[in-house]
Amino acid sequence: MALLRGHPYSRRGFCLCCLSAPAAAATGGWLTPRQAYAEALGIVELIQSAAATTPITVHRLRGNVAVLEGSGGNVAVLTGRDGKVLVDAGIAVSRPQVATALAGIGPEPIMHLINTHWHFDHANGNNWICELGPKIIAHENTRVHLSMTQRVDDWYYNFSPLSDRALPTEVFATERTLTLNDSTLALKYYGPAHTDSDISVHFKEADIVHVGDTFWNGIYPFIDYSTGGSIDGSIRAADANLAATTDATIIIPGHGQPVSNRAQLQEFRDMLAGIRDNVAALKRQGRSLEEIIIARPTAAYDAKWGQFVIGPPLFTKLVFEGV
Repeated sequence: MALLRGHPYSRRGFCLCCLSAPAAAATGGWLTPRQAYAEALGIVELIQSAAATTPITVHRLRGNVAVLEGSGGNVAVLTGRDGKVLVDAGIAVSRPQVATALAGIGPEPIMHLINTHWHFDHANGNNWICELGPKIIAHENTRVHLSMTQRVDDWYYNFSPLSDRALPTEVFATERTLTLNDSTLALKYYGPAHTDSDISVHFKEADIVHVGDTFWNGIYPFIDYSTGGSIDGSIRAADANLAATTDATIIIPGHGQPVSNRAQLQEFRDMLAGIRDNVAALKRQGRSLEEIIIARPTAAYDAKWGQFVIGPPLFTKLVFEGV
């Protein structure tokens, strides 16, 4: 899911407990989370609209690796004699800004594209990048999801399949290693985490790892139960990322500030576990989702993590689904 920089919703997220007068009257003054979320403007349309005009910021790292911020998820770019290697593709409506940013990095053509998972804000850009003829690589479940109409229940949205040309041309099940631009790229499947298709991409010599949407830096994450994600899987992925990195590793999250480190990743993992435990304790008491949202099990974390698209009520709902 993209972070709506500069959009008024980015300050407060989509509040599940905001009531419209007609709906409140019909429900006795309280909307269920499902009803309230359905009342919100379409989140996918908002993300698409923001991506169409958001400028792209380029962050240059080390080892000929850069990060593009502004088109859906954070996009990593490796340059060299083998051409550009992209990790994630952003959203297709950002094509003009992304193309300009890529040209500013260097003249090399895009020869490889790696999708960290299937979500549209990471793979929708396949629709234009495929025209340039790169090899597209992903986990096998990413290809499955992108090749069919895919429902995301918590967004109330059906995503259309990509064209055959835009689908990954090479897939793998557990691990894959590429050697490009004098760099070793280690691709590794997490198992079910944010979705059932998430992989990491480790630029080994530069010690930079793109962890996709298994890490949202400084903001509550979306968890896609419709395609195999869960709160426990998200915590397991954070543990795997911690085990695979050191204090010297540059970590590229799927969303949030795009240049991160192990300390921020640890804080993210602790937040996930803390809220999971709080929600689980309330659920064991027999409380309903509505009652748990009112109890604010995220309160200790909201000031830091709850200021963007995934607000505290929605994140509480997502955790509730998995405990």
